[in-house]
Amino acid sequence: MCALKEFTSYLQKHDEVLTELEKASKRLKKLETVYKEFELQKVCYLPLNTFLLKPIQRLMHYKLILDRLCKHYSPVHHDYDDCKEALKEVAETVTQLQSSLIRLENFQKLTELQRDLIGIENLTAPGREFIREGCLYKLTKKGLQQRMFFLFSDMLLYTSKGVTATNQFKVHGQLPLHGMIVEESENEWSVPHCFTIYSAQRTIVVAASSKVEMGKWIEDLNVAIDLAKKSEEKSNIFLDASLSDCSNRSSDEVSLEQEQESEDDMNSSHTSLDKQTHHRANTTMHVCWHRNTSVSMSDHSLAVENQLSGYLLRKFKNSNGWQKLWVVFTNFCLFFYKTHQDDFPLASLPLLGYTVSTPDESDSIHKEYVFKLQFKSHVYFFRAESEYTFERWMEVIKSAASTTGRISLLIPKGGPVEMNGK
Repeated sequence: MCALKEFTSYLQKHDEVLTELEKASKRLKKLETVYKEFELQKVCYLPLNTFLLKPIQRLMHYKLILDRLCKHYSPVHHDYDDCKEALKEVAETVTQLQSSLIRLENFQKLTELQRDLIGIENLTAPGREFIREGCLYKLTKKGLQQRMFFLFSDMLLYTSKGVTATNQFKVHGQLPLHGMIVEESENEWSVPHCFTIYSAQRTIVVAASSKVEMGKWIEDLNVAIDLAKKSEEKSNIFLDASLSDCSNRSSDEVSLEQEQESEDDMNSSHTSLDKQTHHRANTTMHVCWHRNTSVSMSDHSLAVENQLSGYLLRKFKNSNGWQKLWVVFTNFCLFFYKTHQDDFPLASLPLLGYTVSTPDESDSIHKEYVFKLQFKSHVYFFRAESEYTFERWMEVIKSAASTTGRISLLIPKGGPVEMNGK
């Protein structure tokens, strides 16, 4: 535990390290090339700066593990006192690093989005916080068009998915939160789960995939608008000239010159996830696009706390046998390895939009400790080795997979098939 204090002082400067790495990769072409080449390797199955957060996140895992151990041991157990003492020290350290972790996770998310969005600069501007990302359908003259929305503490972006090899999203609109009003408008437009966003620049009408999704967006938008209004600090961030040129036209006029492109985007969105080999296909942005859902920063933080790994037996819906795999659950995704010693996963399964349950009678699964993952017609069965591990897997997956398991960022705290692992 003595080394923990040295570790803490290092981690408190971790956000400076990430910032400098990001600046250097932009400044030095050779470093940028090395960075990108490493991210294309099988071993780098997540964006590199996501891995760089692991040291500080590991302390949170130690706290959770020690907490479970203390609950498991009786007070007379010979390890109980040591566990209690270790838990106390780790908990104190985690408390000290909490604000650093929040800053780091926010910075990591902003830099990830900066790389994946075309048409927006300086996304990592000081003071900007990421709130929610997800798929909504924007009403245009051509009907409802699929769009990816990104809510920040000072603005709302909406984008479409490009057909480039890098799978990036192109920004179509940038709306400041200052003066924005959000209203439900299902009755006005006769579109389910529909709401209208009035901004100083333009008015847009969007529809969510469900009432729950609509509720999350409206709640987060309203609270973010209120916080932006109350903020005393004046932002120096100006709208991109190319976007502000469109600000005096109606939303339909803006969309006319862009919707042909979006039809191509729509076609590309039907490409199954298994055909995408770049690591970007695993990012929550792309999974949200394919699963028609959204994720908040609070969901990301909760997912960090609920990482898990272990051996499971896997069975497909129409197969007979069970395959033993080392399974890692992180970043809303299951990664499958042949053994725990492998360097990179064989395949992965993003879980956003999936439901987790026990098998139905019609599934004809006559084994103990089995849980079922389902999204539309895609069904997987997983068998744990004990009741305890079964309950742990159910708990962590339930917290991150289904819409009801994920929460609004601003509530106070108290087709989708297996992808090639290439």
